[in-house]
Amino acid sequence: MGDAAKYDGSSQSKPQRKQKRAYILRKWTQIDVVRASAVGAVHLLCLVAPFNFKWEAFWFGAVLNLVTNLSITLSYHRNLTHRSFKLPKWLEYSFAYSALFAIQGHPIDWVSTHRFHHQFTDSDRDPHSPMEGFWFSHVLWIFDSDYIREKCGGRNNVMDLKQQWFYRFLRSTILLHIIAFWTLIYLWGGLPYLTWGVGVGGVIAYHATWLVNSACHTWGSQAWNTKDTSRNVWWLGLLTMGESWHNNHHAFEASARHGLEWYQVDITWYVIRLLQALGLATNVKLPTDAQKRKMAFSH
Repeated sequence: MGDAAKYDGSSQSKPQRKQKRAYILRKWTQIDVVRASAVGAVHLLCLVAPFNFKWEAFWFGAVLNLVTNLSITLSYHRNLTHRSFKLPKWLEYSFAYSALFAIQGHPIDWVSTHRFHHQFTDSDRDPHSPMEGFWFSHVLWIFDSDYIREKCGGRNNVMDLKQQWFYRFLRSTILLHIIAFWTLIYLWGGLPYLTWGVGVGGVIAYHATWLVNSACHTWGSQAWNTKDTSRNVWWLGLLTMGESWHNNHHAFEASARHGLEWYQVDITWYVIRLLQALGLATNVKLPTDAQKRKMAFSH
């Protein structure tokens, strides 16, 4: 694919499925080990958090989780992946930088993977296909860089990000930023802040995001005829900042709003709408009536 202007999420031919590969008992690359270590460290910190409880640490973790999780959904997903709206560069970069601390990778990698997911949904080339099993789509795919390379090839669908110095900078320095951030948290509040901010908050953000890949392609309802396994999962709406209205999203990928009905809680959309009211978010995209008629189930 070319740059974001050429990316429209249109479906392409889906190759024949191949035999499943081993996801655990296989050769692990250095990047696989680094990713698994980071995820493991966050979960370990979460496990020891109850032994380092302080109310101020608890609230710090809650706020940090809110900010970083929101940054993932607003920046990495709706702004950078789908270009659902535009922000001034200073604000776009600020949200993208904040999203780094959700420990989900740098923008170039995250955006590329998600664009491939939409292009090849449910096919053999889907980076985290639910057809490979619940736990694969939930987390195991993250630790198999060779698998992702085989399925998706090079990161040639994010030239719009690669052409910007800021995103190249984050790609090459992400580990330094995360280590520095964790160090500052520890120096500020000690182990309680680290375990509740990075540990508990990080685990919540991890699994909220991962459940969109797994649960939202397994359970729930379909409001739109997307011809894939995407589902709306209402009980995840609040935890995922509105990302669990996943069938809505697959029906209208470019829409800045995922919770299309008034009762579908979509915190990310509320923030985008506020930014729009302040004149900071422009070119905000929403599905048209014609698009809705096209995607509706025939009665």
